[in-house]
Amino acid sequence: MRRRDTSALQRRLTTLLDHTILVVGAIAMSLPVLVIFMTSTHSNLTIATDGLQILPGDQFQTVYGRLTTGQPLFAEGGSVREMLFNSLAVAIGFAGLKCLTSVLAAYALVYFRFRFASFFFGIIVITMFFPVETRFLPTFLVTDRLGLLNTYSGVVLPLLATGIGTLLFRQYFRQIPEELQEAARIDGAGPIRFLIDILIPASRPMIGALFVIFFVIGWNQYLWPILVATSDEGMFTLVRGIRRAGQAGNLGMALAVVAILPPAVLIISLQRLLFRGLSEVSH
Repeated sequence: MRRRDTSALQRRLTTLLDHTILVVGAIAMSLPVLVIFMTSTHSNLTIATDGLQILPGDQFQTVYGRLTTGQPLFAEGGSVREMLFNSLAVAIGFAGLKCLTSVLAAYALVYFRFRFASFFFGIIVITMFFPVETRFLPTFLVTDRLGLLNTYSGVVLPLLATGIGTLLFRQYFRQIPEELQEAARIDGAGPIRFLIDILIPASRPMIGALFVIFFVIGWNQYLWPILVATSDEGMFTLVRGIRRAGQAGNLGMALAVVAILPPAVLIISLQRLLFRGLSEVSH
């Protein structure tokens, strides 16, 4: 009985310790966001004089009311609704099209078995080792010549190629039994039908996981949107709007709080799908 009591006590202490570590970690991770939110409720004079704040101020209705009215924040446009819509359009287009190109590239590499497939896969993967910024100048010139400046297409399309997405989907497809493809052939399913009716439904956890990751990456894009949408304030994303409003002012900090919410809601809502997809590809 004493051994059982001791074992039960140890389990309880271990559980308590685990939860304590999680709570402390959560507080430490969320503290910067809380500080930004509290600081955004103070006047710009208080922020300039006293710096960051940990207690709420008296400017909450003034600052956040300005964000919810739909009025332009800048001289030539750029309301919060416009910036939110632009950020969502860029992030969803970025994530969706990246997943699509990754699925198609990995499908071709795994199932078509053409010559030099390994060579082409190596070319795709090697792009992961080059920073995106090294391609900005030639990509900008091409985007300009195609007339895509200040458009969603100009922001999204040049960044669709992804080595990491192709790599993960290739590894995921190679885990799917070949008997599944043979059974589809016997049933008369061609390559397109096998992809749409069988492979994509079987890959939903992986697609969902990468969609979340690519959404966050697209949402946080800053440098490329500045280059291709710099002359139209109506095309500003929230991340770009933070810079335009001023990072040290209450309006810029309030925009930062708003910019955190959609990715946070998406990750919290789809965290099981995210972990499931990434865990399946690692097996």
